[in-house]
Amino acid sequence: MKSRPGPASRRARASARARFGASVKSAAPGFTLLEIAIVIFIMGLMLTLVLPYMGGFREAALRSQARRLAGRATYMFDEATGHKLVLRLIFDLDNNRYLAAQLDPYAVKPVFAADNSLGGRPVTMPAAIRIRDVTIEGIGTVNRGTVATTFYPEGYVDATVVHLDDASGDVMTLEFSPLTGQVAIIAGDVMPSGMSR
Repeated sequence: MKSRPGPASRRARASARARFGASVKSAAPGFTLLEIAIVIFIMGLMLTLVLPYMGGFREAALRSQARRLAGRATYMFDEATGHKLVLRLIFDLDNNRYLAAQLDPYAVKPVFAADNSLGGRPVTMPAAIRIRDVTIEGIGTVNRGTVATTFYPEGYVDATVVHLDDASGDVMTLEFSPLTGQVAIIAGDVMPSGMSR
């Protein structure tokens, strides 16, 4: 048979419960000054490490669009040469985009028709990046409207320089080599010596 605890024992237990409850209640609310200082220090350290790379993201986007345009131009040079076609890369500066067109040799009056193949779809630049100007030998520099670079079946392209810029003022220059069709991507605002604005 179990014996019941006496009144002194019950009081001791109640006192212990009261002390434990009081200590839990006093420690629960809020943060200490030291904890807040540590969190602020860690956030400041992370911002110090991340902020220098934020500009790199914009530059990476500009470089990515320059490579995309260069890839399109190289593809069109290969297509024109390989399939004996006359192709145009049309720059629509007012709408900040470029697209491909192909000369239809079977039309009564040969005209350039939009190329709706996978490689010819129009490409619109992101909002932060724009086609600033296009310089084509024999035409000059254009910064409004439309202008086209022609790719010929004999294996050459109009000498062309394209400047892309972003909201922070960074510029990428693309230079189309007329004999090889290769596109050089140069950081900065560069105009080859043989071409005039």
